[in-house]
Amino acid sequence: MLLFWRRKVKSILVIGVGRFGHHLVNRLIELDNKVMVVDKEEDSIRDMFPLVTTARVGDCTNPDVLKSVGLANFDLVIVCIAQDFQSSLEVTSLVKEMGAKYVISMACRDIQAKFLLKNGADEVIYPDRDVAVNLAERCTAHNVYDYISISDEYSIYEIPIVPSWVGKSLKEIDVRAVYNVNVIAIIQSDGNVMVMPKVDYALQEADHVKIIGSKEDVAKLLKEIPEKE
Repeated sequence: MLLFWRRKVKSILVIGVGRFGHHLVNRLIELDNKVMVVDKEEDSIRDMFPLVTTARVGDCTNPDVLKSVGLANFDLVIVCIAQDFQSSLEVTSLVKEMGAKYVISMACRDIQAKFLLKNGADEVIYPDRDVAVNLAERCTAHNVYDYISISDEYSIYEIPIVPSWVGKSLKEIDVRAVYNVNVIAIIQSDGNVMVMPKVDYALQEADHVKIIGSKEDVAKLLKEIPEKE
């Protein structure tokens, strides 16, 4: 008998559909979630009508609009009102008061995040800040092709391999013991990605590795990779 793991489909309400909201909704749909969108401007969501489960035009600072969507039926509510912080704060507070299970709101500054968390948000995201920080890290560090911050100290980096690693297996290199980082994936020259690679895999010169570690430890490792001219 074959057993298959099946991810639970989530029901998600997205309030406010600007540029970030469009990208978010499209990806949520690709991941097979049930998505409802609400925006006070029909033009903002017209292209979403054929894609989402439900789309509605309405001002969510109006409690009657929120009552009509059935907040308690959603696993998650995401407030993506980026241009009007006062409206974002009002909507965040209202959706929580009216029964939303979990609320994620957007902020541009720490002071906004502070108010959102005090007024109903369970979680706050900083899309612009996060993209800017990641880009700055990639542009500043040599030989970093991708960067994802995990915490203030730890991050995931995509880097080329150290020249001395060519032809050697992960077991021979013993990255964890020598460099205090973990290899979580290998990206081969043809684009194939090996997640959690086997320790007997022999690294090739064109391979990239995704590693997780502290910024200090990764900085030491990067010093062993020659800078490209």
